[in-house]
Amino acid sequence: MQRAQISVPLIVRGNKRLPLDGIRTILVRGTNWIGDAVMTLPALAAIRRTWPQAQISVLAKPWVVDIYRESADVNRIVIFEEPGRHSGPTGKIRLAGELRQYRFDMAILLQNAIEAAIIARLAGIPIRAGYNSDVRGWLLTHSVHRTPAIRQIHQIDYYLEMVKALGCDSAGRNLRLELRSDTRSLADGWLKIPESQHQLIIGMAPGATYGPAKRWPVDRFAAVAAEIIREYGATIILFGSKQDQDVTDAIATTIQGHCLNLAGKTSVREVMALIARCHAFITNDSGLMHVAGAMNVPTVAIFGSTNPVTTSPPGERNIIIQKPVDCSPCLKTVCPTDFRCMNLIGVEEVLAAVGQAIKI
Repeated sequence: MQRAQISVPLIVRGNKRLPLDGIRTILVRGTNWIGDAVMTLPALAAIRRTWPQAQISVLAKPWVVDIYRESADVNRIVIFEEPGRHSGPTGKIRLAGELRQYRFDMAILLQNAIEAAIIARLAGIPIRAGYNSDVRGWLLTHSVHRTPAIRQIHQIDYYLEMVKALGCDSAGRNLRLELRSDTRSLADGWLKIPESQHQLIIGMAPGATYGPAKRWPVDRFAAVAAEIIREYGATIILFGSKQDQDVTDAIATTIQGHCLNLAGKTSVREVMALIARCHAFITNDSGLMHVAGAMNVPTVAIFGSTNPVTTSPPGERNIIIQKPVDCSPCLKTVCPTDFRCMNLIGVEEVLAAVGQAIKI
C-alpha cells in the first residue's frame, strides 16, 4: 500500500510567450476523456489568472463538458458534436465556421492532436498555441517543444508546464473540483438519504474504459463490497458507463439490497454529485478516480498496467495500491501473460486501505 507520489515538474520552453495585452476572447480546446479533463483544470485556472478579464470558451466533446461547466474559470462551453454534426471532414469545416463567428483572439490547445490545430487554423484564430505534438508545430504560432522527459511526469504537470512555457501565471498544481449547489443537489433524487443523516456511503468504479488490463477482478470487488456492508453497514454505489454494466451487475448480484447500481444510468453531473456524497471511493485507474480525487473524497486507487507516477488521482486523500512487478507499467489494454500485477492484490489489502481511507 502506498500513497500517491507527486512528481516534480520539469520546465519546458516555448518559442515565444503569448501576448498579455489585447486578448479579449480565448478558445481552449479541452481534452477528450473525463480524467484528462479533470487534470487540465489547473492549467485552465492558470489561463484565467493570466487573462482575468477575457471571455474563455472551452471546446469539448459532449461526455466531458460537465467537467468544464463546473469550473468558475469558464464563460462558455462549445460542444464538439462528434459523433454527430461535426463528424468527418465536412463536419470539421462546419465546426470551424461556427467558431469563426466568435472572433476568438487566441486558441490554446490542451488536446494534443493535429486536428485541434487544423480546426483553429480554419476558424481564422490568429494566435494558436500548444505542444508541437502530432506533427502540428507548423500550424501553431506559439509552439511548445514536447520533450520525452515532459511526457514522463504527472498529467497535471504536463498541461501546467505547457501553459507556463507560454507565459501563463501558475499558482501551482492544486486541483479542487468545487461543484455548484445545483449540481450537488442532483444526488438527492438518487440517494433518498438526507446528508445530515451521516449514512456511510462507499463508491465503487470497477470498470475502466482503456481495457481489461486496468481492471481488478470483479469477484474481488464483490468480496470487498460484501465485507464493507457486513462491517460498516454501508451503502455501496456502483458507478460506470453502459459498457461496465456486466461488471456492476455481477457485484450487485452478490450484495443484493445493499447497493445502488447506477452504471449507465446517470449523467456526468449526477455522478459528480453522488461521488461528492461518498465517504470513500474504491476504483481502478479511471476517469472517475480523478473526479473523486479532485473533490477530495478519500480514494483507494488500484493500479496494474498503468503508471501512478503520471496518472495518480489528484488531492491529498488518496491511497495507491500497486504491486512492484517487473512487467508493470506495461500500458497494454489486455494482459499478454498472467495478470500478476492485479492478481497479487488481495481483498484484505484493499479492505485495509478502505478502513484507512474512511478515517482520513
